[in-house]
Amino acid sequence: MKNLEVCGGCNAKISAGNLDKLLFDIKPYKRADILVGFDKKDDAAVIDIDGETCVIQTLDFFPTMVEDPYLFGQIAAANALSDVYAMGGEVLCALNIVTFPLEEDFSILKEILRGGNDKVCEAKASLTGGHSIHDKTIKYGLSVTGKVNKNDIWQNNTPKDKDVILLTKKIGTGLLTANFAQGLVKEADFLACTEQMARLNKYARDIFVKYDIHAATDITGFGLLGHLSEMAGDDFSIVIDSKKVPILRPSLDLARDFLYTSGGQNNRNFLADKLEFMIDDFAMEEVLFDPQTSGGLCVAVGEKEAEKIIGEFRENDMDIWQIGRVMKKRSYALIVK
Repeated sequence: MKNLEVCGGCNAKISAGNLDKLLFDIKPYKRADILVGFDKKDDAAVIDIDGETCVIQTLDFFPTMVEDPYLFGQIAAANALSDVYAMGGEVLCALNIVTFPLEEDFSILKEILRGGNDKVCEAKASLTGGHSIHDKTIKYGLSVTGKVNKNDIWQNNTPKDKDVILLTKKIGTGLLTANFAQGLVKEADFLACTEQMARLNKYARDIFVKYDIHAATDITGFGLLGHLSEMAGDDFSIVIDSKKVPILRPSLDLARDFLYTSGGQNNRNFLADKLEFMIDDFAMEEVLFDPQTSGGLCVAVGEKEAEKIIGEFRENDMDIWQIGRVMKKRSYALIVK
């Protein structure tokens, strides 16, 4: 079986600026039971079923970003499932979404699907079918259905003044996956990156739901700064302490050598008038703009709650970092110090 071509992940996303233009005058019919739709730029849609239980719907797929088909299936599935966890929900079931070249070896597709199914099973959810078509490039992902109590929905733009920002995975996956095939990333560093990408955000979500989470998102194609910009919304600013942001090795070194991604440049251009850098470090800027594949959960919580959460994560030998703080609106949505 041959290796996959590395060409995608969340770096393949259409830029946020182009999406805004595309969707600007598309006005969906507004049903009263749709509590969260794409107009809110949240991680998934939420549908009120009976005034108490809500269904969460999301869809995510992309081209390959690693050579191993099984690993690619795991990462793509973990990435798609994450949007349900970012809303505070439990995953129920998923449908495969596949494009695959007619002339390609179908044992590759089997391995991709096996990797995806293993992650859906790990989520204690059911794979219930899917849809596949022939195409020039391999793409894979999931359409995911979850559930959440109406009173427990997390949204991405509802932080409170003086909240702290917590993050559960390191950033820099776009830089590493784009440059590993060029021999610029050590095997051990790449394995650390792929292990993180394949890790379900279920375990972080299962701790967070015990606490009063004010706002939540997962960090994917729009990079850490892009998703924090959405969290700040119109009413708040978020100050990020760049020294506290966890970074995968050797992302900073790659950025210093100007080996950044097109997706990162799209994120930089979109956020140009929304943030202020109080640091003089181009490489750090690039890492903060870097598109993430299957990144961590990022939440805004009160300081006392944050202390309890960090304590429970550490008791369970799980990673978590406090990287910033929410404040009342300043001149910019984001301030990096």
